[in-house]
Amino acid sequence: MSNLELGFWSFPVLLLMVFLRAPIGLAMLLCGFGGWFMAMGGNPAPLLAKLKSETYTTFSSYSLTIIPLFLLMGQFATLSGMSQALFRAAESFLGHRRGGVAMAAVGACAGFGAICGSSLATAATMSKVALPELRRYGYSGGFSTATLAAGGTLGILIPPSVILVIYAILTEQNIAKLFLAAFIPGILAALGYIITISIYVRLYPDAAGTRPAVPMAERFAALSKTWPVLVIFFVVVGGIYLGWFTPTEGAAIGAAGTGLVALLSRALDWQVLKESLLGTARTTAMIFFIVLGAGFYNGFLALSGVPQFMADWVVTQGYSPLLVLSIILLFYLVFGCLMDSLSMILLTVPIFFPVISAMEFGMSAEHVAIWFGILVLIVVEVGLITPPVGMNLFIINSMDRETAMIDTYKAVLFFVGSDIVRVVLLVAFPSITLFLIA
Repeated sequence: MSNLELGFWSFPVLLLMVFLRAPIGLAMLLCGFGGWFMAMGGNPAPLLAKLKSETYTTFSSYSLTIIPLFLLMGQFATLSGMSQALFRAAESFLGHRRGGVAMAAVGACAGFGAICGSSLATAATMSKVALPELRRYGYSGGFSTATLAAGGTLGILIPPSVILVIYAILTEQNIAKLFLAAFIPGILAALGYIITISIYVRLYPDAAGTRPAVPMAERFAALSKTWPVLVIFFVVVGGIYLGWFTPTEGAAIGAAGTGLVALLSRALDWQVLKESLLGTARTTAMIFFIVLGAGFYNGFLALSGVPQFMADWVVTQGYSPLLVLSIILLFYLVFGCLMDSLSMILLTVPIFFPVISAMEFGMSAEHVAIWFGILVLIVVEVGLITPPVGMNLFIINSMDRETAMIDTYKAVLFFVGSDIVRVVLLVAFPSITLFLIA
């Protein structure tokens, strides 16, 4: 069997292992290990040498140090009461409108995502704050959980984003430019969800209650308590873009800033600090193991020649670049319902990125890479809330056992529709994504 055939056969083997509930990092590591072993004719020496070098180069990468720092930043942000302050401020301005408390939850998710970088963490944290308020003012269970699940996806789209960091490392792109490119699509996502809520409550008036308006003085008082979020966001993202410090330095400053806010709010003691560090370590270890497995597996694919073969084959077929892009995004949409976003990015980008890079979109190679990265991030984000296996849906539903999952499924389809409209807009008009970096 040729190396190319080995590469193609590795895909069904990998998917079978995933469907049998093997951890995705382990599945990719074993497939890469087995593929290298067979490609080397059963000689273990090159394989062991590859295992040693791949492990060292992966874990010694300076770029990866940004991940635990952003994760620690999210841990501190959760503890310091920033989520409550964001929700109270948004609720004071929007809560009296029809569907306003749900809109406030989306706005708070967008604000929290700007200092968290994790979809699941954003969804889980904001649910603790917003779910009781939604129930208090008569919002239906399915509508409430669907809103929070959709709002949680803003955690990986609005920078800083751990997934964007991984994509930047895989494709050798500028992290600061990717963060900047994600800003407008992130705002569009939040606005799209708010419009979706407005439409939903008009179609189903009984799904949302009302609450009295808050005096203007109380609104500005609530808004004033969100200043740490604004300061940290502009210092970290603005400082990275303006070149004041590198992305890793920015992440360190963000983690230190959120930690200081947590300390000043008296939410941080030795026990909480220990739990934050352990939580960051556990999540970092999980991500790094997946990165190692993906690195080993993608190294085998490069040896087999599959990515280059696919890129050459697609180009020679003469397919329209937009058709190829649409098929790839549809693939992400379908498989994003079955796999977590990080695994999808690590597994598929080394395969699909050479194909997209070989196509002519009328833009520079850098702009194509950034545009494609934002599109992939958005479609993977849609998978987090697409039934039947959207991860955010299960996170939110586990926090509201009284709501049947089918009710959440029905309501979340409206938000999925909003996401699809946004993807179509960004595909049709790349300048929306590239406006700030052009």
